[in-house]
Amino acid sequence: MAVRPYWKGYLKLSLVNCAVQMMPATSESEKVRFHTLNRATNNRVVSHYVDSVTGKDVKEENEVKGYERDENDYVILEDEELENVALDSTRTIDISTFTKRDTIEWIWLDTPYYLSPNEKVAQEAFSVIRDAMASQDMVGIARLVISRRERAVMLEPRGKGIVLWTLRYGDEVRDEDSYFDGIADEEPDADMMPLIQKFIKKQTKPWDAKMVVDPVQDRLLDIIKAKRNSRKSRPEARRKRLLPLPSQATSSTSWTRSRNRSPQKHVQNKARQADTFRALLSRFMA
Repeated sequence: MAVRPYWKGYLKLSLVNCAVQMMPATSESEKVRFHTLNRATNNRVVSHYVDSVTGKDVKEENEVKGYERDENDYVILEDEELENVALDSTRTIDISTFTKRDTIEWIWLDTPYYLSPNEKVAQEAFSVIRDAMASQDMVGIARLVISRRERAVMLEPRGKGIVLWTLRYGDEVRDEDSYFDGIADEEPDADMMPLIQKFIKKQTKPWDAKMVVDPVQDRLLDIIKAKRNSRKSRPEARRKRLLPLPSQATSSTSWTRSRNRSPQKHVQNKARQADTFRALLSRFMA
């Protein structure tokens, strides 16, 4: 199944520009997801906004964004005002700066996307921008509006395409020194070091995507599969329990005939019918 582009627009470098599309480089569609249900009815529960003071439902047209400047004091921003912020970078990735790839540390990288030409006529300009950066081992820095927030992005040539990384804001990155300074500067144990190095060498393997499988997801899928199979087999098992015994088919006829016989035979027939009923009951309860 083809993945729909997450974003479409233009890649621009000086006077060169081309139509491009951006696709998510990662996916969470394989994750097991649950819906919240009403146990009594087995129907899905629908969430909605409720006024925190009045407790009444809020209509969609009355929902608005607000920035809290003080307790219970908000600055209201309308959708039009939010949409007009940073319009220049909404549909154009304008590369303004270049830097060496190894100067950007891993902690700044946030979310990866695949960038590719959106039209056949755009492939030549796209290739020029990509190969020019790759030939000098450079990455491009630009800005792009994603989900109403302007993000700094890094464009890195990769094969025939470009990987676009959104970059974290400066106030999102914490200084590692504040966490590592408390670790004592001790020399490693001379006897333990060779043992650990030998163990690392023994356990070294080539990278494989199976190293990052999620066992919890696998167990959840096993539980779901078992419950599905249980629900399919339950009606069949119940049908088998309710199948009539051979004597059951004639019990009604025997009962009718017994009414016209002698009292002694009538009592005997009732006893046989009671035995048959008990047998059916015990088979059903088994």
